[in-house]
Amino acid sequence: MTYRSIEDAAAALQRGETTALALTDAALARIDDPAGEGARAFVAVQHEAARAAARSMDALRQAGRAPSRWAGIPISIKDLYDQAGVTSRAGSVALDGAPAATATATSVARLERQGFVVLGRTNMVEFAFSGLGVNPHYGTPRSPWGRDGGDPAAGHLPGGSSSGAAVAVADGMGFAGLGSDTGGSCRVPAAMCGIVGWKPTAERVTLAGTVPLSHTLDSLGPLARTVRCCAIVDAAMAGAEVVEAPDALPLGGARFAVPRESFLFDGMEPAVLAAFERAVARLREAGATVEEIDFPELAEIPGANARGGFAAAEAWAWHQPLLERAGDRYDPRIRARIEGGGRMSAADYLNLQGARAAIAARAERRTAGFDAFLAPTCPLTPPTIASVEAVEDYNRINLLLLRNTATGNFLDRCSVSLPCHAPGEAPVGLMLTGAHGTDRHLLAVAQSVEAVLAA
Repeated sequence: MTYRSIEDAAAALQRGETTALALTDAALARIDDPAGEGARAFVAVQHEAARAAARSMDALRQAGRAPSRWAGIPISIKDLYDQAGVTSRAGSVALDGAPAATATATSVARLERQGFVVLGRTNMVEFAFSGLGVNPHYGTPRSPWGRDGGDPAAGHLPGGSSSGAAVAVADGMGFAGLGSDTGGSCRVPAAMCGIVGWKPTAERVTLAGTVPLSHTLDSLGPLARTVRCCAIVDAAMAGAEVVEAPDALPLGGARFAVPRESFLFDGMEPAVLAAFERAVARLREAGATVEEIDFPELAEIPGANARGGFAAAEAWAWHQPLLERAGDRYDPRIRARIEGGGRMSAADYLNLQGARAAIAARAERRTAGFDAFLAPTCPLTPPTIASVEAVEDYNRINLLLLRNTATGNFLDRCSVSLPCHAPGEAPVGLMLTGAHGTDRHLLAVAQSVEAVLAA
């Protein structure tokens, strides 16, 4: 794109160098390009509504009444965010014919009040219940890495569940994409597509007006090209009084922990490990303190989830009526995962709540004094789409891609994935996970980490 970041585009709008309509038309042209991924990245493109909103922002800016400096910046929203008059299908066909939403999701409405222009609704894993990015109903958008000609099945997985959001951002179809993150669904596709993905502390952004997967674990956050872009959109989504990115914090006083536990590193591709170790070395060279620590609480998480997990149990409670009337319309792999939640007892669920609280409290004490703990976002570079055709491979690779990111959701922390691969290498993400509620601090530190990695 002509402008790399939201701030660059906003400055150009302020100078009169471009218009909101020009930015919107450029993004729509990329979406509509038959040689691109737009047809798979989006499930609905709102051409006329986006252009009308852009014209309105241009008129308001011309009159000196633009609602904010971000007025006219085009973005996309994941198919689970409500828009008044639109049916939220959450990447499924099981909700075809469902009533349209009567109100727009609170987080989207907040962005629209700032003047952001919604281009359309992005594709996603059905009901957000996988980290692969596969969707048999609307097609699977391809990661920018290793696209081989025009055959969609010949490419690599985009990561999920916010697959379309990641591909849209990576391909210049808007400056940011709203995603959701229940076990890694913003950060995994960011890692697979070479962009930035942000998961806030869950309570930071209200879930009002979204199709849920797990009310305990769901977090709403953006994917974008830069940390500052994510920080701006995050501030708007959270309803902040001042919608700006925090100033970067220097790495000279930063402290990062690297867990020794093999839990985060088992099954890791050599290319991922090499990129991670290179990133850690560069942070040390930049003046950050990076310490290896024992973090046994991370290894306790799979045991706590052994009887199921919050996502399956809470999804089963929400989906049970829909499964009864439209279960044959689900992706069978997603349906099987949801139905697994029906096998959890009330005692299992209550025990899981207790275990989560205890593990999170001990983990908080373990990492006190650190700005974040570091790990590879995913242990794999983007797998091929063909590699997950068999159900057993689908399930195995899905668990691997989500393993590291899911720790942030279980512990209810803020977390960000930054690209840390070298030019020409397959995408690899570096994950920084901060303490509960330290969102703006982590975004400030992550800007400096991003600068070191980009250098």
